[in-house]
Amino acid sequence: MPTIADNPLVLVDGSSYLYRAYYAPPHLTNSKGEATGAVYGVVNMLRSLLKQYSPSHIAVVFDAKGKTFRNDMYSEYKAQRPPMPDDLRNQIEPLHRIIKALGLPLISIPGVEADDVIGTIATQASKDGRNVLISTGDKDMAQLVDDNVTLINTMTDTILGPDEVTTKFGVRPDRIIDLLALMGDKADNIPGLPGVGEKTALALLIGAGSVANILSDPDAVVALGFRGSKTMPTKIRDNAKALQLSYELATIKLDVELEQTWQALEHQPADNDELIKCFGEMEFKRWLAELLDSGSSSNQMSPTNKTITNNDDEIVVAETIETDYSTLLTTDDLNAWLTQLEQASLICIDTETTSLDYMDAQLVGLSFAVKAGKAAYLPLGHDYLDAPVQLDKAETLAKLKPLLENPKIKKVGQNLKYDVAILANEGIELQGIEFDTMLESYVFNSVASRHNMDDLALKYLGHKTISFEEIAGKGAKQLTFNQIPLETASPYAAEDADITLRLHQHLWTRLEKSPELARVFTDIELPVLSVLSNMERGGVLIDSMLLGQQSQELEQKIHKLEQQAYEIAGDTFNLSSPKQLQVLFFEKLGYPIIKKTPKGAPSTAEEVLVELALDYPLPKIILEHRSLAKLKSTYTDKLPLMVNGKTGRVHTSYHQANAATGRLSSSDPNLQNIPIRTEEGRRIRQAFIAPSGRKMLAADYSQIELRIMAHLSQDRGLLDAFAANKDIHRATAAEVFDVPFEAVSTEQRRRAKAVNFGLIYGMSAFGLAKQLDIARAEAQSYIDTYFARYPGVKKYMEDTRAEAAEQGYVETLFGRRLYLPEIKARNAMRRQAAERAAINAPMQGTAADIIKKAMIIVAHWIATETNGEINMIMQVHDELVFEVDEAQAETLKAKVCELMAQAAQIDVPLLAEAGLGDNWQQAH
Repeated sequence: MPTIADNPLVLVDGSSYLYRAYYAPPHLTNSKGEATGAVYGVVNMLRSLLKQYSPSHIAVVFDAKGKTFRNDMYSEYKAQRPPMPDDLRNQIEPLHRIIKALGLPLISIPGVEADDVIGTIATQASKDGRNVLISTGDKDMAQLVDDNVTLINTMTDTILGPDEVTTKFGVRPDRIIDLLALMGDKADNIPGLPGVGEKTALALLIGAGSVANILSDPDAVVALGFRGSKTMPTKIRDNAKALQLSYELATIKLDVELEQTWQALEHQPADNDELIKCFGEMEFKRWLAELLDSGSSSNQMSPTNKTITNNDDEIVVAETIETDYSTLLTTDDLNAWLTQLEQASLICIDTETTSLDYMDAQLVGLSFAVKAGKAAYLPLGHDYLDAPVQLDKAETLAKLKPLLENPKIKKVGQNLKYDVAILANEGIELQGIEFDTMLESYVFNSVASRHNMDDLALKYLGHKTISFEEIAGKGAKQLTFNQIPLETASPYAAEDADITLRLHQHLWTRLEKSPELARVFTDIELPVLSVLSNMERGGVLIDSMLLGQQSQELEQKIHKLEQQAYEIAGDTFNLSSPKQLQVLFFEKLGYPIIKKTPKGAPSTAEEVLVELALDYPLPKIILEHRSLAKLKSTYTDKLPLMVNGKTGRVHTSYHQANAATGRLSSSDPNLQNIPIRTEEGRRIRQAFIAPSGRKMLAADYSQIELRIMAHLSQDRGLLDAFAANKDIHRATAAEVFDVPFEAVSTEQRRRAKAVNFGLIYGMSAFGLAKQLDIARAEAQSYIDTYFARYPGVKKYMEDTRAEAAEQGYVETLFGRRLYLPEIKARNAMRRQAAERAAINAPMQGTAADIIKKAMIIVAHWIATETNGEINMIMQVHDELVFEVDEAQAETLKAKVCELMAQAAQIDVPLLAEAGLGDNWQQAH
């Protein structure tokens, strides 16, 4: 690889990189649905070049609009190319803005291509003895390489000097034009010599030297002796004009009239304020954070004040706020702040701990804020060497307890569910929770941003916060908070409280503009926070011995599957290795290639294996092996290790702000993903057990999303079927197959069930055909008949698509919004995915709202009208799980179902069904 001289003149082929970045994954969009991937790709490349080479002289060159001189030479030049996609065209203007803001000269000259401009500048600089680095992915540029001119392709990390060009193409740089002329170029519609590919072109050039020699004496090529050389003279004579034209089209123009010399292409200082605005609009958060962190802008707040564009197309200007952060180390300090906290209309609180595990984390300190810019950190457990004396933890918490437990003193925080658990570990029941910025952001727009404080501060305040890694380090050497010196820990902690309060002031103002969204926050998300915290800390009892036994049985089944796979393959191999499966499937066994990876290799992803398993036994075995191995590693092996030493129970973490639709998710362990379609998966639920004297009660909503569909669509057929308490799948089968309700077969009901659930998830005829293993035409006939029988459903779907496209979001029955950034995407696949989400989200989101409202209602009943005989311990999809006293189990079961049915009023009965057992599986 050639060495790049220091401080080369860098010439960037912006047009080449623009297209390559556009088609390369990931296909990024911002929260407004605007494509940003091409901008990101080009700017990322530019940043990399600037960082690596620090050029004093540089230019980014783009093709100009309109035709060039080559179109005058040959009307078919690039004529076959489709027009630029709209979502690429829309990225050009913001990309140009960013390039100029980076201080980079930008050149675009009508009538010529970027190649010609770059060729002219590079040739002039090379003649002056200046080293030139051309950044491009275009092979045509290889003709420009000389002792002073080098090519670099940052996307493939390859550098081409004269020797590398010769090695790569088989000819010297000064013969690249000849090679391109002979071969032609389908991409540019350059005709070339018919039937001549790379091998023949190289043979001609090695023997004849150049296109000029070939044209001057066609008969001489016969003596070269390659295959087809005898007929080549006739071909050359018949296509002489086309070959000469191809040579001229492939030649980069080196005398373009320029407004400036290469010496004038100086890298200017960046306009950081403009970059911050651009990165904010594009939502390039990492780059925005870097700029804000650098403090290099002239527009400062504490610590930074920036202007960015938010997802409502409003300009957010963070006002300049002076910060007053204190560290409370004395009783006087604490008392003074207690007075301020007691008098404030709203206080922000945050805990600092030793761990993210809410069950085992130790409280290290608390931070408070009473107004924007005024915050304090109260250290209670920093124990590093030479740490200053801190207030006594027990005495201080006793002083704080009345304030923290006073429901009249309103509190705000970020992800307060965690702080509730930490304080509960210290014997403090946090009350007066009025706001939570994580939940405010989530309700305002669930897909606009991640909902952690750092990202929210950047998005809504234009503020780069101090990150934990900045003060604690990374990886295995990362410090816990108690080990961090107060001079760095205190500003970090105080800022957390301060920024959280500012975020609340910003977000709540915007939420209040929509009464429906405000009610989703106050009536659903905020009250369910405390319910989830109680469930988390209560935990669930598991039978570790049973899980150990299941692990052994799974190990035996996994081993048996491996032996079966080896027998079919005729050799041993790693069943978990995609590379080994690629070789085995597609080289040795000759399976058809269904799909390729982004790098072009045959894919062995799950959907590919599912399709191959229809025709071949080995992929089916691999799928079963993967399923059992995942069950074993994720659940039967891992769950016993997750039992808390103090409680003897497993404590999951519920996440309110993850799923875009409003659904809850959980982790450590993930209760939502325990598979129930296989016997082995269902057996795992047997290990979730009731303690002695108690039963497990599992209550879930019956066909809740279909009932919501009936309400939303107001389809008379669905409404009547649910009102009559009919089996909805049997009723659908009777309509679709035109048979009496009583005569519906088991197979017909199965197919109708697939149609019912498939349609609400936007399944196509192709998907339904695949699921039912029937012809696509038959699946389409089912769908057509369904819509004919249930016209209200079809109208609902059409109306919902149109409404989503018009306003950019859909709503649940309670007013929760799901924004759909790609609902107007030019890319058909992304747009159709957004349309499917638009149809399903009101149903899935309404179901999520209903189960949360049910949890709130049931939790209130448990707290006020029962005396410990029932505890809510899990929420999984549309199901609530309880531990109940055995003697009152039936009575409690009936009451839970009654309360769940009252969670919402819709135009069909809301039915909850429940079961009892010694374990979770039995309760089904």
